[in-house]
Amino acid sequence: MELRHLIAFIAVAEELHFGRAAQRLQMAQPPLSQQIRRLEKELGVQLFERNTRSVRLTSAGRSFLEPARTVMQDLDQARRAAKAAGRGEYGRVTVGFAGASSHETLPGLTRALRAAHPGIELVLEGQTYANVALARVADGSLDLGFVRLPVTHPGVATRVVGEEELVCALPLDHPLADRDTIPAGALKEEPFVSFPANAGSSLRDATFRTCEDAGFTPRVVQEAPDSYTILALVAAGVGATLTLTSCQHVQQTGLLYRPLAGSPVRLQAALAWRKDNPSATLQTVLAVADRVLPTPAHR
Repeated sequence: MELRHLIAFIAVAEELHFGRAAQRLQMAQPPLSQQIRRLEKELGVQLFERNTRSVRLTSAGRSFLEPARTVMQDLDQARRAAKAAGRGEYGRVTVGFAGASSHETLPGLTRALRAAHPGIELVLEGQTYANVALARVADGSLDLGFVRLPVTHPGVATRVVGEEELVCALPLDHPLADRDTIPAGALKEEPFVSFPANAGSSLRDATFRTCEDAGFTPRVVQEAPDSYTILALVAAGVGATLTLTSCQHVQQTGLLYRPLAGSPVRLQAALAWRKDNPSATLQTVLAVADRVLPTPAHR
């Protein structure tokens, strides 16, 4: 069965006149009649009762009309979807991010995208730590990732969307709580709560670098998969942690934040994507991100 046979059938069914249907389709009447006969032969039923004075649908023709229209409507929708996707107005983009540090950037992006391009769906994959997100962008299993600089993967493009500093999170009754700033070396004997080892957390990596620069390796007594749980454990007195300024919106009873003494330890947050990703939809998402998540003027 060919689509042109369905188009011919619908035209005759709606006009109930072969001459008018042929004129509507801008074709001669004999080829139109031939297409209808081929369709009837294909189906094994008669679709029209025709004589010299009139054309009428048979019961089989009436039953066939709505499904035939549905096929053509679905085809039209498929055409429009393909064209919209080619223009970057329709499609899906997978995004990897990690929890608390994305509480401002990600909602802003999703709201702006939904308002400007409702045909685009962001498939959000949470608890995708920065190093994991970067690796998945590089291997093509993610379209877009929230990562930390530096990025050395060949073929991966990045744009900075924020800059954060490490801060210390302590239980409210901790002996260091009365200090305005906390030297990293003062945490040498403290138990730490942190992200799991080898999970791809850039924050854990930064924590260990900062502590090692201060002359010790942090003693991790408990691990947790996200900043919300880590900070809850700190508030419960399990240990201390180093977290990011972007996580200070998490306010737990019994929890306080203090800046680290000395030169700030800064981490740059960035969006990462493959340079050779052909998706026009991704380019649309990146254009919206340029507007709502601008690169900080001073870094």
